[in-house]
Amino acid sequence: MDRENKSQTWVSEFFLLGLSNDWGTQIFLFVLFLAMYLVTVIGNVLILLLIRLDSRLHTPMYFFLSVLSLVDLCYASSIAPQMLAHLLSAQKSILFHRCVLQLYASLALGGSEFFLLGAMAYDRYVAVCHPLHYTVIMHVRLCLGLAAGCLAAGFMNSLIETIITFQLPLCHSIISHFACETLAMLRLACVDISINKIMVAISGFLVIMLPCSLVLFSYAHIVAAILRIRSTQGRSKAFGTCAYHLTVVCMCFGATIFTYLGPGSAFSVEEDKMMALFYAVVAPMLNPLIYSLRNKEVMAALGKVLEKFRAKG
Repeated sequence: MDRENKSQTWVSEFFLLGLSNDWGTQIFLFVLFLAMYLVTVIGNVLILLLIRLDSRLHTPMYFFLSVLSLVDLCYASSIAPQMLAHLLSAQKSILFHRCVLQLYASLALGGSEFFLLGAMAYDRYVAVCHPLHYTVIMHVRLCLGLAAGCLAAGFMNSLIETIITFQLPLCHSIISHFACETLAMLRLACVDISINKIMVAISGFLVIMLPCSLVLFSYAHIVAAILRIRSTQGRSKAFGTCAYHLTVVCMCFGATIFTYLGPGSAFSVEEDKMMALFYAVVAPMLNPLIYSLRNKEVMAALGKVLEKFRAKG
């Protein structure tokens, strides 16, 4: 590394190019993403409240769902508010320390979500394949340990990746993105980033494929167990306990694998933006809708709470 590169390492503020330069498009995107963010906040907070208030939802499955809702809420809030503010601003800037915190938080929460989906798959595996021992196996300490382990893995991976990313000397401060994202930050470096790209790929592979392997293992055994059930009603009930989780798993893992691990993937700027938008705005909004609108237990809990409010009124 030469002296010129060393003299270009300090940046106090970054400037984001955002999603569009057209004012009309920015207003449209602001209204669209604001509506989606409000649905995200209301949906996830509602899930948390229902699980807290209804004792029938005090089970391992809904414990993991409450942790997932909290992670989704925090993840969306780490990116969406700033993105919305920038859509109404001519100058899209972010201070260095806020950029570091945003990158760290989004990586940590995103990684934690993948690990949580793996833990939820294991919970469904125990529920379907070992129903008589479910309460014994999925005891409180195990559930808390799994949730804590998922969060710890996500935050530790993020810490390593964030430190490595911000140690690079930077040539300029213009980020071709709407948020501080790893690959967008790497493009600012003055030095060769081939090793960094490899490390990001390895990190992403571990964060994606380890939970994905657990999901595949769990659902392979779940499908085998369901096929052994003779009654159609029994099969339908067993599959119903997994359908919501499997929908979220396919949505999250499918999008990531297609973009980053699929054939011909080149980590383009537009792909980075689309993936960041999906995980910051779309996924956190869809998750509570998937888990609530077609979930009879959640809808029953919502009806019970609304009935109590009407009675008090």
